[in-house]
Amino acid sequence: MSQSTSSADSSTPSILSLDEQRALLRRLRSDILTAYRPHLQEGSGPIRVMARIVAELEQTCHAHAISDDLIRSEIVNRTIGDIDLRQVVECEGEPGGPLDYRILADELGIALPGEQLHNYTATGETYLWLREQMLACERLLLKQGFDPRVYDIYGIGNPVLRGWLAAEMGRWGIEVTHRNVHLSLGAMDGIDNVLRGLAHIARTQKKEQIAILFPEPGFGVPEWQAMSYGYQIHRYSTSAENHFKLTGEQLDQVLAENPAISVLYLTITNNPTAFAYTPEELNDLHAVLRRYRESGRQVFILADLAYIGTGKPEEDQARMATFIESDVLKHTIFVSSFSKTHTLTGERLGWVTCGDPDIAVGISVSWSNGLAALPGEWQLRFMAYYRLFQERPQLGEKLRRFYRLRRTQLIAQLRAIDEQFQLFDQIYIDDDATVYNWSKLKEGVDAFSLFEKTGIAGVPGSGFGYDDAYIRFSIGVIPIILKDPL
Repeated sequence: MSQSTSSADSSTPSILSLDEQRALLRRLRSDILTAYRPHLQEGSGPIRVMARIVAELEQTCHAHAISDDLIRSEIVNRTIGDIDLRQVVECEGEPGGPLDYRILADELGIALPGEQLHNYTATGETYLWLREQMLACERLLLKQGFDPRVYDIYGIGNPVLRGWLAAEMGRWGIEVTHRNVHLSLGAMDGIDNVLRGLAHIARTQKKEQIAILFPEPGFGVPEWQAMSYGYQIHRYSTSAENHFKLTGEQLDQVLAENPAISVLYLTITNNPTAFAYTPEELNDLHAVLRRYRESGRQVFILADLAYIGTGKPEEDQARMATFIESDVLKHTIFVSSFSKTHTLTGERLGWVTCGDPDIAVGISVSWSNGLAALPGEWQLRFMAYYRLFQERPQLGEKLRRFYRLRRTQLIAQLRAIDEQFQLFDQIYIDDDATVYNWSKLKEGVDAFSLFEKTGIAGVPGSGFGYDDAYIRFSIGVIPIILKDPL
């Protein structure tokens, strides 16, 4: 869909008063919501629809010469989870100190030398350091007989970096070698390759049907991927009573009723709910799967670790420890990335770890058929970032503190808004992880009406296979302003 716009030049000052601009903006906001509401479930789904609404509304407002300050206060994009470090304004301590989050873009090598970032001039030290490390890593690879500039017949990435990432898994107690690890262009690419690879294995074993179980609410992209590879999709709607997590009893029931299920997609720390499985809850699931395997039925866990590392380290460690037992590890495929844990969404630095090296070999056909070879320059960048995080582990803790600050501020903002508009039935407190808030709306309220009243755009529950009585907000892209947005 497209929205009609004025021919006004957005650089031209508006002839309307501030109150007239605000009234116009709110009318435009109401009009675009009316136009889009019937199309929420079409095409790419509710997440991208809501994001598109925000983008088109901002463009329309600029075309009507509405002031930028007013646009920022009346249109608040909380749809996409990416953290834009260039937009960070928070500083809890001394400028340049450990709690100055404005300098994260500089510390993570995103800010260019001399770039201006909210009253801070980036040094570019890390930006340049990463490039020096890329050079050093290329020399290291050439010395070990791997040339990243030529065709890689295996297509799964250089063995040096894969070995480093195997060691990274080792810090969780997951003991593997580089043969268990394949590189991926972020987590979504990794999941796609795994699903395609497992479908290939099923075909070679002459299985008539391969099915996968998705607990919901959950990240929707893997469902689309699985459908494209011919999986039979099974969804299980979890409950608020269990903090939207699948229980062992529920898993047992679903597996008993659906004998074709051979893959369980499990986000250990959940998007959208921001709740995480406890070790006890994971062990309950493992016990059920162990019982089925002992009877001859093979069921893999596709464990999405996108947000492992955003929570409390000791709690993440305890969660991951449940996968160490050999019979559990052998039937688990982990998907990891630096996208959310280290705010590097645009870098697409991910990897897949198979507990069973034979499964790693079996699914590798997905890489050779999909990419032929992973980009050499990208692998060098990946290696440089790995070295950065090994050398400066304090960056991970600083990011966790930053996420916690924004989640806390968002909850406070939502509560203040609720006092004025009575929009929420419950504003959930998370498990101190991820970059989201998941809350329940009052009867008669949905993502559209909330956006119309507050200017805050969230993603309805249907974007995650759930009820539109729920909504997900992101702490990414823009800071949390602790004041009434109206």
